[in-house]
Amino acid sequence: MHLIVVAKEPVPGRVKTRLCPPCSPVEAARVAAAALADTLDAALASGADRVVLALDGRPGSWCPGGVVVIGQGPGSLDRRLAHAWSHGAGRGPALQVGMDTPQVSAVDLNRAMAALHDDQVDAVLGPATDGGWWGLGMRRPRPEAVLGVPTSLPDTGARQAARLAALGMRTRQLELQTDIDTWPDAVAVAMRAPATRVAAAVRAQAARLNPVTSPAGP
Repeated sequence: MHLIVVAKEPVPGRVKTRLCPPCSPVEAARVAAAALADTLDAALASGADRVVLALDGRPGSWCPGGVVVIGQGPGSLDRRLAHAWSHGAGRGPALQVGMDTPQVSAVDLNRAMAALHDDQVDAVLGPATDGGWWGLGMRRPRPEAVLGVPTSLPDTGARQAARLAALGMRTRQLELQTDIDTWPDAVAVAMRAPATRVAAAVRAQAARLNPVTSPAGP
């Protein structure tokens, strides 16, 4: 089983720009780097046979050993997602996730991948609270399943589910998760997963904003 993480290099001004304000571009990049590190840790701790990072940018010290890094290729996000499926997954079952849900644990990833071993399941899809999706798995990967599906819309998840259905893929829905897009999202994720790197980054930023209290706990 392959696990594909799709991510941007955490460069100030290029990632998590919707965290600004209250974050500065540098602080937003720190949150992004923490989220990406948490995601890769969970991926490596899962039962995946191979962890692939489809990266827009260059790997840094946040990228642990054991991760196979490939480029995303050019074009719109749907094309880059399809590229990751074509070059990162190979022919076997695979699960694709982003870097925006660092609260997703190795247990969550294993549960999603296990569903793909069910003969009655062709795909799994994890909805996000913003209307998108945080995870997509396919027992027999088909890059055309994502190609042409509009991204970053309030109904992207519904459109993706419809595409899978149109391809005749029997889809099991995964647990709803919150993407880190805005500062309230970051605080919510930090409170849900207080032991993560991203929670520590959010606590540090919250302490700078309000030295008295921190919404992410001690």
